[in-house]
Amino acid sequence: MSTVTRSASASPCMALNGIIDASLFPLKSTSDVVNLFRRALTSAIEPDLTLLSIVVGYIELSLTTGEAAQAAQAAQASLGSSSDVIMGNSVPFPVVTHELIAGLYKKFQTILSVVEKPKPHRQATRDIIKKVSDVIWNSLIRSSYKDRAHLQNLYSYLSGNKLDCFGVALATTAGCQLLGYRDVRLAISEDHAWVMFGQKRVESIEVTWHGKGSEDKRGQDIGAGIESGSWLYLGGLAVVCERGMEVAAICVALNISLSANSDCVEVAELQQQLLWLLYDLGHLKRYPMALGLLGELEEINRTHHSISCEQLFREAIEASRTYYHNHHVYPHIFQGNYYNRLLKYREAFAAWANAADVIRLYTYQCRDDEEIYKELLDIANELIPYVMKSESSGHSARSILRDAEVFANLLRFYDGICQWEEDSLTPILHIGWAKPLVNNITKFDYDIRSQVVIKLPEDLEAEQAAALEAKRAMAAAAAAAAESSLHFEGNNNNNNTVVKRDEKPKSELPTTLADLTAACGEKILNPDFLLQGGGQPFADQKQQSVAEETPSHNNKGTNTIDKEATTTTTTTSNGGTLAQSPPNEASSANEATQQPQHQHHKEAKLEESKSKSNSMCNIVEQTTSTPALVDDYDPFEIMLKRPVITLYSQKMKGLKDLLLAEKLNTHAISLQVTAQSVASRKVRGVADSRQSTATISATITAIASTEGGIGGGAGTAASASSASGDSIAASRPKRTRRE
Repeated sequence: MSTVTRSASASPCMALNGIIDASLFPLKSTSDVVNLFRRALTSAIEPDLTLLSIVVGYIELSLTTGEAAQAAQAAQASLGSSSDVIMGNSVPFPVVTHELIAGLYKKFQTILSVVEKPKPHRQATRDIIKKVSDVIWNSLIRSSYKDRAHLQNLYSYLSGNKLDCFGVALATTAGCQLLGYRDVRLAISEDHAWVMFGQKRVESIEVTWHGKGSEDKRGQDIGAGIESGSWLYLGGLAVVCERGMEVAAICVALNISLSANSDCVEVAELQQQLLWLLYDLGHLKRYPMALGLLGELEEINRTHHSISCEQLFREAIEASRTYYHNHHVYPHIFQGNYYNRLLKYREAFAAWANAADVIRLYTYQCRDDEEIYKELLDIANELIPYVMKSESSGHSARSILRDAEVFANLLRFYDGICQWEEDSLTPILHIGWAKPLVNNITKFDYDIRSQVVIKLPEDLEAEQAAALEAKRAMAAAAAAAAESSLHFEGNNNNNNTVVKRDEKPKSELPTTLADLTAACGEKILNPDFLLQGGGQPFADQKQQSVAEETPSHNNKGTNTIDKEATTTTTTTSNGGTLAQSPPNEASSANEATQQPQHQHHKEAKLEESKSKSNSMCNIVEQTTSTPALVDDYDPFEIMLKRPVITLYSQKMKGLKDLLLAEKLNTHAISLQVTAQSVASRKVRGVADSRQSTATISATITAIASTEGGIGGGAGTAASASSASGDSIAASRPKRTRRE
């Protein structure tokens, strides 16, 4: 009898890609399981998804839901433990026997026996994949398992006929592999999974469901979901797995939760070691979610001495930007929450704003986007208000409430969410969002809020045009200056030479200032003027005065630029030559001594021309390099920073002047944020959007004028800004997924 049992189990064992044999069993420890995965991943034959999913699934459920695990959980509850940390459950590591795995493997083969196997070199078709998913779907217990733990592996399916939506997609992919269809691959977004197939793996098919219900999506193409702009499909930029990445997906799907407030340390350790194995083999470089999960595990329990969790979070973001055009939201959320836990609030706000910059690429779909909505709601209504509350106590100079860049990132975060809402038929920002938003804004004093330079998309176009014109003017001025420097001789008995000298700043200096203004957007305060009371009030004036100093024989000092500008204006308005000449030329009284001095004067002017040209170049270099020298933690330097942001959403554009007003009108801000201005009206055309925006702005203006909460008519300015905007589609940045 025992011989028959071994013979029956040997057949499935041979089906495990030929390299997995009974000698590897039983698996008694984490290292045994890691060794099994290493053998599967480094073999010349592709890893068997069915085998690996059954193995880790059995271990996961044994340690988290088995009788021994339940007893350990009850023991922890009796001790009154409520900490959100990983805790050991004192359950011995389950022994994975060869007979157990072989029996379940054989059962899966039997379930799939109704599907025909491929002929040599035959690829899968939509009908074949749907038939595999139908077989799995029809054998499940009729119930929805949304948000249930431990249902994402084949052991859960083969032992209890239970799977969630990811589990169905994984089982379909593993089933196609088991049948011999090698072109079927698992595709994973941040909250959904489907299948890609074909020679180039560009054809897609739904094999499961998504959401609270279990609506049948099987057999459908995902193109409709992509075109709807839903985050669920990541704009067609989801992770399309190779076999090694599918093994990584099996490891990511491991659920370490033991209860609501404790995790199983054994499962966490297994998951961490398996992910490091996949990382070392290069299977995670295109998988941002896996990198982020490994980073969180390393934050809890550091096991790798050369790679930190912070580096893993950065690698996840870089993978999203490199391979998926920065269409993945969770890598930025991973990083932001990590910095928040370390009390690095400046970095956390920047990361959260980056997450909002990604979500603005999509259109809010109420049911499909439930998970990411909860993440962003938690950041907006829980994490940020807590940070604001903790930072407002004491209100030191190093507080983030004294940092204009933090305020700018806060606006960028909400701008992304508002733009996410714009194309949606369902509004996002209700009063539950508006109250924390208003409270967060009021924590920043006017002197901090006023430092932020808020621009609109139309402002950027105007600045680009102005910068191009200034560049052309500089080129023309430089050519004119070079030509004039070669023609200083002639007409030595009159003041024409003096006129040419005074006209040179007219063509060069104002043009350079215009170019600097277009490049910087605002004047930069001079630290010496603020701290010591000396020098010019603006740094650019100080640099210009230094750059315009002429050689010592001119004897004009630091006021040269002012004097020459005044003289030039006089010359232009009169249309003739100057009445006075510089002191060194006015002292020349007779024709006899003027001729030898003229040659020396010509050489001096050529040298002066070169000196001025180099000085103006230095001004540009100093101005452009100044922001890079700012220390984020120097309170004085923070005061001098002028962060520049661009608002794209209609709601935040309407708040531009309200946000920068000396006295905030909280009622007007709340009304603008919660107004359903652009949610459902876009489907009826641009005219409706404009009319709605104008109506909201008019209401805000009325509130502002009634309460007098905004100085200088900011409510009216906000109304004009909002009403003058073009269609929403025109103001949105181009979506990479559309190209």
